[in-house]
Amino acid sequence: MNATPPVIRRVTSLDLPVESWLWPFADIRRAEIDAHFAEAQRATPQLWNGRVLLGRHPVFAGSHLTAGYFETDFASFLAWRDWGFPDRDVFNGFGMGALRCADGAFVLGEMGQHTSNPGRIYFPSGTPDLDDVTDGALDIAGSVERELEEETGLLPGEFVSEADWHCVYTGPALAMIRILHVDMPGEALRARIEANLALQQSPELAAIHLVRSTRDLNDAMPRFVTAFIEAQLRPQP
Repeated sequence: MNATPPVIRRVTSLDLPVESWLWPFADIRRAEIDAHFAEAQRATPQLWNGRVLLGRHPVFAGSHLTAGYFETDFASFLAWRDWGFPDRDVFNGFGMGALRCADGAFVLGEMGQHTSNPGRIYFPSGTPDLDDVTDGALDIAGSVERELEEETGLLPGEFVSEADWHCVYTGPALAMIRILHVDMPGEALRARIEANLALQQSPELAAIHLVRSTRDLNDAMPRFVTAFIEAQLRPQP
């Protein structure tokens, strides 16, 4: 399935209940999925077939987003992604913390070679899992904070979150991006994150990138990331 051109919607509230639902794709193609994951593990032994959450039925109504989420295994998600998103009714809906420094620079991380997205560059994020569920619903804000701490070492008191979410929808992906303001220059924040990564035995990130203008964008950044940054850097009327 080809991704649709990015559509960005700004919302203030998210309603993302986790439902009990058996994914037909994962059930019908189980043997193929298992074989695909075994091959992926041979190439990247660190891959783990944990439980993840995917979404369906997204509805935007004014400043509100509603979508249902269901539990599946990472192997099924990986096969669905690698095979070109054959089930059009499902999407990967995740939160991202768009770190923005006092000098206007955005801070992004480059995924390490031992991850399922080696070389890709984007904001701290991750496919939601069961640790992100609170009272039967997906807590995207909590997911963003957890991923941010794991990948960069930043804690909630060290940034100020904007109230709104910028939802970038491409069909297979729905990135729910919240801008997080950090009161330090871009170079200083990059140095701090790099120091934190140096203390980790197997950090997810291999490098830190600063984006100050559209000239800093490149093909290693997914389209939902570049579309968001382009919109933020565009002169406001």
